Amino acid sequence: MIKTSLINQRFGMLTVIEDSGQRKGNSVLWRCRCDCGGEILAIRSELVSGTVQNCGCVPRPARSKTSDLIGQRFGRLTVVGDSGLRTGEGVIRWRCKCDCGGETLATRRQLVSGNAVSCGCVPKQRASGNEAEDLTGRRFGELTVLHRVENDAAGRVCWLCRCSCGRETVVRAMHLKSGRTRSCGCRKYDTAYNKYDLTGQRFGRLTALYHVNKGDRAKSSYWHCRCDCGKELDVHTESLLRGLTQSCGCWNREQSGKMHDHMHYQDDTCLEILKRSCVDTGRNKAGFRGLFLMKNGRYRASITFRGRHYNLGSYSSFERAVQARLEAEEALHMGYVRAFEDYGRRAKSDPVWAEANPFFYRVTKVNGEFRVITNGQFVEETELSAF
Repeated sequence: MIKTSLINQRFGMLTVIEDSGQRKGNSVLWRCRCDCGGEILAIRSELVSGTVQNCGCVPRPARSKTSDLIGQRFGRLTVVGDSGLRTGEGVIRWRCKCDCGGETLATRRQLVSGNAVSCGCVPKQRASGNEAEDLTGRRFGELTVLHRVENDAAGRVCWLCRCSCGRETVVRAMHLKSGRTRSCGCRKYDTAYNKYDLTGQRFGRLTALYHVNKGDRAKSSYWHCRCDCGKELDVHTESLLRGLTQSCGCWNREQSGKMHDHMHYQDDTCLEILKRSCVDTGRNKAGFRGLFLMKNGRYRASITFRGRHYNLGSYSSFERAVQARLEAEEALHMGYVRAFEDYGRRAKSDPVWAEANPFFYRVTKVNGEFRVITNGQFVEETELSAF
């Protein structure tokens, strides 16, 4: 194929200088200098067809001629001229005059497709005149149209409707026909759970009596229920269906009472809980129960016993902090358990002594040392180090 040279030829404002050595597909990219001094690369077909006539210094004219729609009518609109405004894609927005005297802007596509046929006066006239569709007697959801009433402040056609619940309400025609409004508001609480009729059904100890609208913003669904113990309450429908609520709370109280019967309490202290607290069943962020990692990198150890919090000190070593916590548990928690068990054995063998000597276990901290005084280990006083 013979390459035809374009050097020194002019195309618009461009003069071809040389072959750039680059290719666009199989076509040569020619380096061209514009009259403004700029340069650009273009292939032969772009130059010959006039697609490229400058380096971009002169914007291309709009494809559509500004006079090709002037004077044409589209519905009630007559195109007057180019408004000078463009869409984001550069499409002309034509200035159109309506038969009512108003003006509006529209693109060629809006005019030709029929989407723009007036300045907006036609829908308003239909809404305010007698051309509105007669909806009398028609039913929309729970609403039955009774008769037309005065238009609202925006000039929209309104109808008086009676809901199936007996209430009357005024609704715009457009809301009725679009399905936006289908009741007076009484059915706004219709959720997925409201479709279930739970009347008479049992859920654990609860029997559903009737549906209740709480009127909350979440549009929640509730059922009024009677518990086997006789108490009545409102329960969320989801809680009933998923088995989350099966009593008024009496079942939980009964179970707590049974559990309490199997526990051993002394001075409002549960011995079983004390024993369990000394088992390493979980870890906190510091890596061990009762430890707290401070910002300076040291570990602060502490323990709680019978509602009182004791600080065991801070340690640079994690192992030393854990040891302090374990020693405190052995002294305070397990020490209390052993003292009470020892006291129980003596009280069982000597009821007279037990009646005269009730169990006590006192803990104080003096000069950095824990002091335990108890009658559960047949000692009057026990001193423990301050860890």
